[in-house]
This record gives sequence, structure tokens and C-alpha cells, in this order.
Amino acid sequence: MARRALITGITGQDGSYLAECLLERGYEVWGLVRGQANPRVSRVRRLLQDVRLVRGDLLDQGSLISAVEKVQPDEVYNLGAISFVPMSWEQAELTGEVTGMGVLRMLEAIRVCSGISSSRTAAGSGQIRFYQASSSEMFGQVRETPQTEVTPFHPRSPYGVAKAYGHFLTQNYRESYGMFAVSGILFNHESPRRGAEFVTRKVSLGVARVKLGLADELRLGNLEARRDWGYAGDYVRAMHLMLQAERPEDYVIGTGRTHTVRELVEAAFAAAGLDWERHVVTDQSLHRPAEVDLLCADPKKARVQLGWEPSVPFEELVAMMVESDVKLLSEGGDPEQDSSWP
Repeated sequence: MARRALITGITGQDGSYLAECLLERGYEVWGLVRGQANPRVSRVRRLLQDVRLVRGDLLDQGSLISAVEKVQPDEVYNLGAISFVPMSWEQAELTGEVTGMGVLRMLEAIRVCSGISSSRTAAGSGQIRFYQASSSEMFGQVRETPQTEVTPFHPRSPYGVAKAYGHFLTQNYRESYGMFAVSGILFNHESPRRGAEFVTRKVSLGVARVKLGLADELRLGNLEARRDWGYAGDYVRAMHLMLQAERPEDYVIGTGRTHTVRELVEAAFAAAGLDWERHVVTDQSLHRPAEVDLLCADPKKARVQLGWEPSVPFEELVAMMVESDVKLLSEGGDPEQDSSWP
């Protein structure tokens, strides 16, 4: 009988790649959606015709219990979140409710549906395995570089704070109830499916517009911020591997190499045969209220214990995104409507 997985955030970048990954491995995949009227649902159905959908909302405990009872999953991947960091200052309460409290609600749904009481039980093979999408933004003002599974957190945004809450809660349920609950501390991971509001996609779309004569400049904020950027398709493989491990543990997932936003811009314009300095304008209004200047992963534990390695280098990833967006815009696609998806 096929293993069954339930994915929250199925309509996002990671949800789509994870669903593909699991379908290729013979899983029966279910995606949690807030309602069939969600415009992104049609996108998921177009890309992933074999994914089944179930209604549920990370803001509604009852709906999550109903979803888990209906699906009866072997594995739950909680990718749902308010994930655009700048928005988390504008909608801090909603970010806390979805990105933070949503983790609690999903863990409780699994606990209730599994019949786990307040007494601790061993993490057995028959229980639901839970993956929480933690984030490198939890490190924030970093205490050490590179960052490992034991590096202290100092989040610098409501998003990072909410992710830290969900991360510690996942640990707490693992230790309190014996649940097979793990967190993947994922560093920045991108793809042509990334939302248009994120800086990598903003850059690739900006380059495409300049290349096609649709714009002459690209406005960006802090060009010196450094990030550890990888390919989303690689990172969902790590999520799956974490839930196949013998013991539930947390893992840092990243490439271990950093690049500045300036280097991202240089690579993107070079991929299109353009000189970035002729088109990029820095805009102070685009800086974050509290900046995170340097994030760099130490993925040694994942490499040694899970056998995970990233496969797509930075320059190839950037060129892939630029090529995709040039094609999208040249065909009249609208990135705001997610038409960059297959």
C-alpha cells in the first residue's frame, strides 16, 4: 500500500516541488487548501494532477483535526506560512497566528488523531511523522558563522520570531510526547517558481524586463546582505530524508556558500548578457527595519547522517531563473498570477 503524505503550503514553491518528489517515490499525496476557490488551487491541479486536496486552515484547529482524520497520513509536512519576511512587519499578528500558532494547531491535530496522551511514548514506526519547515531567519543577528543545529537564535523579524516558536514547539512535542517530529532549518532556496515578491525572483524578473526592453532600471535595497542560496528542488529531498531517518532529529540544510545580493545581481545580468551597473538603482526605502546581514549554513550533519548534497550551483540556479522569466515575459505571461509555473 502506498505511503500517504499531507502537505500544508501545497500551493507554494516548496509544496509543489515536494509533491513532485513524493509522487515520484510512489506516495499518495494530499494537499491542504483553505478552500476550492483559492486561485492557486488551479495551478496545483495543472502541475500536479495526481495530488488530492483536502480543506483545512492553519488558523482553525478543528479543520486540521478533520483533515488529518480524513487523510490518515503517514507523514505530514508543514510548509504553510506567511513566508515573505518584509510583510511580517506589516502583518505581524497574522504572521504569528499562521507561521507560529499554526505549528501548534497541526501538532495538536496529529496528537489528538493519533491518540497520544500526556504520557511520553516511544517514537514507533506506526505513528504519523511530522516535518516542520524552520528557517535560517531564526538565526537573525548571528552569533557564529557558519550556523549549525546548535547555533543560538536571534531573529530580526516577526517572521523569524514565529518560526523560532514553531521550531521549539516541534522539539517540545518530540520530547514531551515521543512524537516523530523534526525541523529542517532551511537556508534560502529559490527556483523559477519563487514568488515575484522575493529578491531572487525580483532580480530575475527585473533582468528579463530590461532584456526585453520592458524596463530600463531595477530598484533594490541592501546589496551587501549575504545569503546562502540553493535550489528548492534539492531542499525538498532533504525534507523527505529527515522523515525516513531512524530517529527524529533537526537538520540545517544549505550549501555552505554565501553570495551578496550584489553578486546575485551581477550573475543575473551576466546571464542575460547585460551590464548590471547601467540598470540597478539602490533604494533606501527597500531596506528592512532590522536587517539580517549574513546567513551561512553548515550542512555537515545532513551530509553525514542523511547523505544529502545540493546538486545545483549558484550560477546555474540564477541563470535558470533568468531564462525562465525571459521566456515567461516574452510569451506575455503575468508573474503576479503565477503563470511562470508549468
